[in-house]
Amino acid sequence: MSETIQHNKYVELKYRVVDEKSGNVLTAVDFPLGYVHGVNDVLSSQVMAELEGKQVGETISVSLDCNALFGPRDESLVVTDYIENVPEEYREIGTSIVMENDEGKTRTFVVTRMDDKTLTVDGNNPLCGRQVVFELEILTVRDATEAEIAAGGKIESRPELKGVKPVPL
Repeated sequence: MSETIQHNKYVELKYRVVDEKSGNVLTAVDFPLGYVHGVNDVLSSQVMAELEGKQVGETISVSLDCNALFGPRDESLVVTDYIENVPEEYREIGTSIVMENDEGKTRTFVVTRMDDKTLTVDGNNPLCGRQVVFELEILTVRDATEAEIAAGGKIESRPELKGVKPVPL
């Protein structure tokens, strides 16, 4: 009998996020995403609840209102400036820029537009304002080791590098 997803089970899955309105795939993760169920909330609580009790080989679809997850879109987080005011290493669409406010809180902005004179960054989550469907395929379900439970996921061993002396941590 196949094991079911429950607390302290190590789970691997792959998923994609589809815009409910357009049907476009917004994100696809084809390599296994591994976590310990109930220990590491790597996905939204709604998705985690839907995974509970599922088995290897099953696929599920979960509709999510991203405004509930990330809040509504905030246009004050969209900033356009003259390109000469932006360091060259940030002058590429898709570049992430971590900024800090006066209180020391950080937010990640993404370069979304650029022309000869201006550059625009957006601090909203890219899924704000969307209804999406998470489509998940369950690849692995097994008992998690004590180390995996402590870490919240799979413990990867260091790669063996021939001829390279390891550096002590």
